[in-house]
Amino acid sequence: MDRRRFVEQFGAGFVSALGLGLAANLLPAQAQTSGVEIRWLGHTCFLFSGSGRRILVNPFRALGCTAGYRVPNVSSDVVLISSRLFDEGGTLQGLPGNPDVLSEAGAYDLPPIRLQAISTPHDRQGGRRFGQNLIWRWQQGGLNIVHMGGAAAPMDIEEQILLGRPDVLLVPVGGGPKAYDAEEALEAIRTLNPRMVIPTHFRTRAADAAPAEACDIAGLQPFLDLMRTVPTRQAGGDSVTLTTANLPGGDGMIIQLLTYPFS
Repeated sequence: MDRRRFVEQFGAGFVSALGLGLAANLLPAQAQTSGVEIRWLGHTCFLFSGSGRRILVNPFRALGCTAGYRVPNVSSDVVLISSRLFDEGGTLQGLPGNPDVLSEAGAYDLPPIRLQAISTPHDRQGGRRFGQNLIWRWQQGGLNIVHMGGAAAPMDIEEQILLGRPDVLLVPVGGGPKAYDAEEALEAIRTLNPRMVIPTHFRTRAADAAPAEACDIAGLQPFLDLMRTVPTRQAGGDSVTLTTANLPGGDGMIIQLLTYPFS
């Protein structure tokens, strides 16, 4: 029997009450500030490792735009999903360690990390077509991280205040009916002014494994064309380790690209 728990909106402290980990004061101080490794597992799925924790976001089913990616099968302490759609939470069975899944708006504690999920429309019709999307915000390894999931609607003032200025912003750029296109992503970036942008939700060769009509999102290039005045850094692999020291200072910004290992 699958014992995975969908942890719902019980407020701050509920996750730690489930016994998901040690209290913050039992972890070395340097573990909370020594940086975070970000590994791209395809589409909007990433594994974040730092502060003694592993956080997996948006494991997917391999179909449509994600058909050519390998289904994420990595260990984590907790899984965050932006929605119950196949490409943002469609694969929850068989994840190593049977981690708890956070799937509702609210605040949660995974000591020493505080996680916050903010609900926004998953389409341009106020959520009437695809429901709600969760934007996840947390601090790990000394960095403020915002993963926008499949955000499709402009941010309102309250959301801007809650998100603040991210050190690392993961933002969809490929468009389609349920996520930002390049122009909408640019507007979100101008609003939040992150130090680093990691684009997500764009067409890659993974879509070649599906029928042509099964993937309705654009590639990365239209976004890069709009952002051509911002420096771009390409990682040689699917992961990058970040600290405050290797992020731009002041009002600086950089785009970080990762390389998916298809072969």
